[in-house]
Amino acid sequence: MSGLAVELRGIVKRYPRVVANDGVDLSVESGTIHALIGENGAGKSTLMKILYGMVRPDEGTLSINGKPADFSGPRDAIIAGIGMVHQHFMLVKPLSVAENVVLGSEPGASAVGTWDQDGAKAEVARLSKEYGVKVESSAVVETLSVGEEQRVEILKVLYRGAKILILDEPTAVLTPHECDELFKTLKGLRAAGSTILFISHKLKEVMSLCDAATVMRRGKTVGTKKISETSQNELAQMMIGDLEIKEKAAVPYRGEASEVLRLENVSVRGPRDELALKGVSLSLKAGEVLGVAGVEGNGQRELAEVVCGLSAAAEGRVTRGGRVGYVPEDRHHAGLMLAAAAWENMLLGRHWEPVFSTPFRLQRGAIAGYGRKIIADYDLRPPELEQEAGAFSGGNQQKIIVGREVSKDPKILVAAHPTRGVDWGASALIHQKILETKAAGAGVLLISADLDEVLSLSDRIIVLFSGRVMGEVARADAKIEKLGCWMAGVSGT
Repeated sequence: MSGLAVELRGIVKRYPRVVANDGVDLSVESGTIHALIGENGAGKSTLMKILYGMVRPDEGTLSINGKPADFSGPRDAIIAGIGMVHQHFMLVKPLSVAENVVLGSEPGASAVGTWDQDGAKAEVARLSKEYGVKVESSAVVETLSVGEEQRVEILKVLYRGAKILILDEPTAVLTPHECDELFKTLKGLRAAGSTILFISHKLKEVMSLCDAATVMRRGKTVGTKKISETSQNELAQMMIGDLEIKEKAAVPYRGEASEVLRLENVSVRGPRDELALKGVSLSLKAGEVLGVAGVEGNGQRELAEVVCGLSAAAEGRVTRGGRVGYVPEDRHHAGLMLAAAAWENMLLGRHWEPVFSTPFRLQRGAIAGYGRKIIADYDLRPPELEQEAGAFSGGNQQKIIVGREVSKDPKILVAAHPTRGVDWGASALIHQKILETKAAGAGVLLISADLDEVLSLSDRIIVLFSGRVMGEVARADAKIEKLGCWMAGVSGT
């Protein structure tokens, strides 16, 4: 195939406080995997929502396969052959794979609610074989792995005739083996003529998978590069502009390596009263980062909450050696008051301290100075203390949370997925702050589904699977194959 599958010209989208897209151009060749990268707030999500018909542009034009397009909603985009696989899957767990794939477009559907279930299974099996998207059509979704669920989402868009696929951070919750399987699937789709728009913050993935990459910064297109003619460093520099990102330095802790956290045979009940954490024992020392790897949903949230005291242990004992700082996995529901100002969110958990408040009065000068320091230390954009937290991009929201928790000088810092959905520059800054917190004598419990992050920052690594510790290894001895096996529930070496 040749020619352009997608062509966006002069796309402008204005919101009351920001211009999300400011004359953006994007050209994607047919039959290629094209990356869209940039910092949080660069305008990537808005642009993809425009392409998928979820948002209408204020200015600019769209062309799909050389024909002008004007989408009033996602249905128009689907009719034009565009499908989107969202980062958070939209599946009905008790239904089968085939039922999920055809949901809303059931073959042979009648007015009385009947439809051709055998035909649906056959069609899903055909698509699975034709495109190499391996999943059993009759399997119940709640029995599938995360990687298999993602394949169901891909089959959903293929069933609706999509030849242009948008994938939003598709590797965020996958094991290394599942990432490899996904890349095989995407390469197979490319070979079959599909065009794929791949949104990712992981430049290593972009370099290994994609044919070209378009970089956005502050609502504008910086440029497009063929992967064969660029480097990871060049793409990173295009993303961050003149901002200097220092390499992470493993600054050693010089104090006494005393134990700051101990869990002894701790079990915790989950939301359905099941044991989500089962007999976990671990220790954490001052000046140490203990990485907790694993696919999400294997007890990580329960581990974080029992360490922070947000939930009680059903069995076992938790011993803490001091103040705990907590960067939660869900910044919107557990980390921020979205309708409150940035300074109010920065003050959470410290509002009672005499330096910030006295009976019946806030010390606004001290609060403003504290807030301005977080703005400067974390390069918060825009640097506005009065702006509502919900009006910041995801990466800048995360900076507010990390800045607040690190400023407490905790003895234990629990950092759960601290750079999820955060751009490369902000990730580097947050990683640096975690290492500085370690060097200052805190013990850091780093919970992440991103193995690169765990391997980069940790001194020791454990892997959780089905609520249990599958294994522990020093970072120097860690092999990605071994960690991947533990993440998939395979024990041994």
